[in-house]
Amino acid sequence: MKIGFIGTGQITKAVVTGILNSKLKINNIYLSERNKKISKYLKSKSKKIKILKDNQEIINKSSWIFLAVTPNIGNKILHKYRYKKNQNVVSFISTINFKQLKKIIKVKVNLARAIPLPPISIKKGPIPIFPPNNKIKNFFKHLGTVIELKNETLSLNFWSTSGMMAPYYEFLNTMSNWLVKKGIKKNAAQKYVTSLFLALSEDALLKSNKDLKYLVKESQTPGGLNEQGVKSLKKTKFFNSINITLGSILKRLKS
Repeated sequence: MKIGFIGTGQITKAVVTGILNSKLKINNIYLSERNKKISKYLKSKSKKIKILKDNQEIINKSSWIFLAVTPNIGNKILHKYRYKKNQNVVSFISTINFKQLKKIIKVKVNLARAIPLPPISIKKGPIPIFPPNNKIKNFFKHLGTVIELKNETLSLNFWSTSGMMAPYYEFLNTMSNWLVKKGIKKNAAQKYVTSLFLALSEDALLKSNKDLKYLVKESQTPGGLNEQGVKSLKKTKFFNSINITLGSILKRLKS
C-alpha cells in the first residue's frame, strides 16, 4: 500500500505517527516538503517515508490520498490536481463537504471524510467517518475507534466537539498552574492533574453504557468537595459557556 498526504501539519504528523506504530502494511508514505520541520521529523522515523516537492507527484504515486490542508488552502489548490479513478481519497478538511469534494475531484474515487484527532498518534480516540465505508473503516480501525456516520449534517456536531481539545488542555493547564502557585513543583502538578483526568476518562469509558449524569451524581457526596465544585461552576455559568462555545463552532462550520 502506498499512501500520500496533501498537507503536512499537526494532524498529518499524528496520523503518520499512528500508522508507523500500527500493523498496517504500508510500503511508502509520501509527504509534501511544505512544512519542512514536520516532514523531516517524520522522515527520520522511517525509511518508508519519502518527501516529494510536488503534490501532483504524491497523488500519482499513491493508492490512498489524505487531504490534510486547512479549508482556505483546500479551496485554493485541491481543484488543480488530477486524481486517479478508483483512488482512495480521505478528507480531513472540516468545512468542505462531501458534495463539494466530489465536484473538486471530478473523477470517480472511493471518497470519505474523517475526523482524526491528535491521540490517533497513539492509536487511541474516536475517528468519525462519513459516509460508512468498509475499506476506509478497516484502515482506520488500526488507529482508533471508528464511528460511522450516515448523516453528514450530523457529523458537523462531531467536528464541533473536536474544537474543544485546546480548551480542555487549557482547563488542565489552569488547574496545574493553580497547584504550582500553591507551592507544588510544576512536574508533580502536571503529572497529578493529567493522571487524574486520564483515570476519570478511562472510568467514564468503562461505564459508557450509563448516562453521564449518573457519574456526575455518583462522584458527589452531600456537602462534599465535588458537590461544592459543581455548584460553584454552575454559579459562574461555566457549563453553559461550553454549550455557547460549541454552538459558535457549529455555526462557523455551517457557514
